[in-house]
Amino acid sequence: MNKPNETSRDLLSIKPKRNLEWETKEDNTVVLLIPKFKHPLLVKWFVPMLAKPNIKLKLDELGSFVWNKCDGQTSVESIGKEMSAKFGQPLEPMYERVGTFVAKLERNKYLLLES
Repeated sequence: MNKPNETSRDLLSIKPKRNLEWETKEDNTVVLLIPKFKHPLLVKWFVPMLAKPNIKLKLDELGSFVWNKCDGQTSVESIGKEMSAKFGQPLEPMYERVGTFVAKLERNKYLLLES
């Protein structure tokens, strides 16, 4: 397992928090419910007419594990350690993978990052 270096310490101390509705399936995988419209007028007028107001994004086992740990209390470093303990060595480089995943979710505003 790669040790975190000085430049990645800021990312590792961040505590991501979920900012989106989701469903948990029977196999414990997560489905993110992404609204099709965000503008208040579109939400008011179009969403009631839609049969499916959300886009469903299914996460795999690893993504679901990270999503479930994004409670605003658990740091990225802790999530990486727990992932390593649960899934083992084949997931290296662990911190880079978790960081990239968290950054993508944050960029789309599906997660909020707290220090």
